[in-house]
Amino acid sequence: MLKTLLAGTVVLGLAAAPALAGQQPTPTEKTNKTATANAGAGSDRTFVMNAAKGGLAEVELGQLAADKGSSDEVKKFGQRMVTDHSKANDELKSLAQQKNITVPTAIDAKDKALHDRLAKLSGASFDRAYMQHMLADHRKDVNEFKHESTMGKDPEVKAWASKTLPTLGDHLKLAQDTNKAVGTSGTATKTGRKGTRGVKK
Repeated sequence: MLKTLLAGTVVLGLAAAPALAGQQPTPTEKTNKTATANAGAGSDRTFVMNAAKGGLAEVELGQLAADKGSSDEVKKFGQRMVTDHSKANDELKSLAQQKNITVPTAIDAKDKALHDRLAKLSGASFDRAYMQHMLADHRKDVNEFKHESTMGKDPEVKAWASKTLPTLGDHLKLAQDTNKAVGTSGTATKTGRKGTRGVKK
């Protein structure tokens, strides 16, 4: 008889467990809700990291162009990149610290390889290769900043993207004009790379 009572109690306890579990979120449900809430924050964080990496590269390559550029337009463009992106980098670094995001302090391997490749060029070849990269790079940057300024979840990161976007738009227009200038002047020597479209002969 005692065994029967004990068995019944265990069965009742097991039957009640799912009902109680239904009243409170399971660990999996909690994780899913947190993941959903953090999804927007994750994309903002990714944007900050990418913007920081890109900004560092713009400054490094801009310094190279200011030194190695053979045309005044390219030298001026390079100096503009150093000035504007240094300012934006400082703002972003300060914002990242507030968000506990550790941003890079040096250019990554991919940008270092580009820097080294450009450093081996000179004259019109350097001007064209640098400006073609700047044109493609700023098209990508403008798209990324537009997306963050409209779709970002973090209001402060979103506001920084919106504030910086007009400057990048100016850079893109300047890159287009400068690229045309160096693509149509001087001798059209090939750099041995794809992307010589726009070079008129």
